[in-house]
Amino acid sequence: MIEPENVPDSCPGPSSEGAGQMDGCAGCPNKQACSTGQFRTDTSPAEVLASLQCVRNKIVVLSGKGGVGKSTVTAQIARGLAALDLSVGVVDVDVCGPSLARILGVNGQSVHKSAAGWSPVYTLDDIAVMSIDFLLSSEEDAVIWRGAKKNGMIKDFLSSVDWGELDYLVIDTPPGTSDEHLAIVSLLKQAKITGTVLVTTPQEVSLGDVRKEINFCRKLRLPVIGLVENMARYECPKCRTVSEIFPATSGGAQALADSEGMPLICSIPVCPQVGQSGDNGVEGLDIPTEYGILVEQVIRFCDG
Repeated sequence: MIEPENVPDSCPGPSSEGAGQMDGCAGCPNKQACSTGQFRTDTSPAEVLASLQCVRNKIVVLSGKGGVGKSTVTAQIARGLAALDLSVGVVDVDVCGPSLARILGVNGQSVHKSAAGWSPVYTLDDIAVMSIDFLLSSEEDAVIWRGAKKNGMIKDFLSSVDWGELDYLVIDTPPGTSDEHLAIVSLLKQAKITGTVLVTTPQEVSLGDVRKEINFCRKLRLPVIGLVENMARYECPKCRTVSEIFPATSGGAQALADSEGMPLICSIPVCPQVGQSGDNGVEGLDIPTEYGILVEQVIRFCDG
């Protein structure tokens, strides 16, 4: 996507329908160019299909609640698949709160553009990664964008990146059911989402929001691989006492899965090693075996 220079924080997005005509455009040096459509690029589902024609499976990781570990789950799915010698790509579409670059150990890198499009950044275990992190001048920069501009970036991630041949493209999303999610579903209409993984924690405040995400998937006819309960418990490494960090007052993810008629793939315990490896951008050596169960279920669903 061609971006104008000196864009103010109030920009509605140079490729949006209201570009150059909204209140936030007042005083912008690009107002005239935007209003005439100079920067507008209307990516169609067909273009995304062409861009992703060599990607066999598209997996979207969702949750109605923030802070439940979607990015960690996404990273562990990608690493688990790559460990099986499968070719894997990851897209971080949480434009305002990207974290996958750090978790996968490629923060601080930059992308390069060629005639074939943007080249993703590769991890040490050969996972292709695309994140807005690579386009910022500093990791501390705040991304203060309206929906249309965020959607434009998501369009670029799906249609303007040279992904090459991939067995799996795993898409990490922000919490909720907002513009970013609708953009993904719309753009992948022809390329087809293979399956979704829904992440929750045991407490009702999280389960309530995940119910909304389940309804979102049903309304848009998105295939659901299953539910993942993260931070389900903590086992002391010394005395082996198991504690419920987030008590399941309403039955937890199992009760939700039963009521919604979908599988609970696994209940992942709190693991300090996973948190530390994410902070340091390295693969954990002693991670819960439940992640392996999750990877196996993803493969089984996609191959089935």
